[in-house]
Amino acid sequence: MIRFVIAFLALALSPVAAAQDNVTIIHAGWLLAIPGEAPAEEQSIVILGERIDRIESGFIEIDGAEYVDLSDHFVLPGLIDSHVHLLSELNPERRLQNVTFSSADWAIDGVRNARATLMAGFTTVQDVGGELEAIIALRDGQRDGDFAGPRMRVSGPSVTPTGGHGDINGYNEDIMHAFSSRAACNGPADCRRVVRELVRARVDLIKITATGGVLSQTAAGTEQQFFDDELASIMEAARMMGRYVTAHAHGVTGINSAIENGIHSIEHGTYLDDESIRLFRRNNVYLVPTLLAGATVAEIATSADWMTPEVRQKSLEVGPNMIEMARRAHAGGVMIAFGTDSGVSRHGDNAREFALLVEAGLSPMDAIRSATVTAAAHVQMADDIGTIAPGRYADIIAVSGNPLDDITELEDVDFVMQGGEVYSRQ
Repeated sequence: MIRFVIAFLALALSPVAAAQDNVTIIHAGWLLAIPGEAPAEEQSIVILGERIDRIESGFIEIDGAEYVDLSDHFVLPGLIDSHVHLLSELNPERRLQNVTFSSADWAIDGVRNARATLMAGFTTVQDVGGELEAIIALRDGQRDGDFAGPRMRVSGPSVTPTGGHGDINGYNEDIMHAFSSRAACNGPADCRRVVRELVRARVDLIKITATGGVLSQTAAGTEQQFFDDELASIMEAARMMGRYVTAHAHGVTGINSAIENGIHSIEHGTYLDDESIRLFRRNNVYLVPTLLAGATVAEIATSADWMTPEVRQKSLEVGPNMIEMARRAHAGGVMIAFGTDSGVSRHGDNAREFALLVEAGLSPMDAIRSATVTAAAHVQMADDIGTIAPGRYADIIAVSGNPLDDITELEDVDFVMQGGEVYSRQ
């Protein structure tokens, strides 16, 4: 009896038990609260301020609450893209922009791209490679409510060997000396210095280019480009300063070396092999496959006369291999966190990655889980995002059809709420 009275009083005195202006109730026709579990019909999500208070069966009412009627929609957690570049988007003028844009120019473009990403249902992103001052300002501005965009974790510029993917390439020597990346380094001590400077600048994580890349203007291949002692020094410096390290890596030598040296996650992973899969599993390393980037560059390379010969060749070689890579990784039990490399593809088209993941063998539920539960753990925010549950941010989206039957439903999001605030309601 005492327990019953205590429970009754706790409910009666809870912040949402009485009429309040900051209570929102979503009536969800079908609710996938925790991707990986079965969806439930006719659920009420009670939101207090920016966080979820509770979920109840049926369509409940509370005096004074604001209601959102999604009774004919499929509702699920806000999506997470673990690999974006919000400051830019691939276009014929990109090489010129690299040497003419200021930090302010990049940031202004970033505001536009951030809004497009949020409207597509992606309420949190991890930006892994961008001009330092602009991306820090973008992250902080979104956090402070200056503009609409996804919640952000940012790495700033990629730590790269001089001349590697992430440094400037393909210009005359004077320009390359003037515009060399502030995160380019050579030797263990120099690489430790760069990590420390990025942490001082308040980045959330460290991103390295462990191998060559597709869009760098150089014929340097896609295999390992850091020495092992440089990799080890980066990992150690980041760990000592409370940051994890993720690695851009296409070639198998760079993938395996990065994992053996303690990397947290691999971005792309194009040429992973059976040994790579064993290393991924043994070391609990995430794979962010970015299949949309591979499909995009392969498509553009067939007709874009503005691509240099080096970039075109790598695009046609690397892009078509990525679906099969993801298929092998998934079949091998590798943890896959959703990421698109948007900025290579168009911002706002992020959800096209889902269909590619399904093509690679993931079930629709697996694909959704990769962009919610798994991605939330990957970006170290599992206590705040990734599920619709008490205490989590009220990051909630809705679509008109069931994405478990047709994953492309996620390409047309009807409703977007982030932190309890509605940004899109069609």
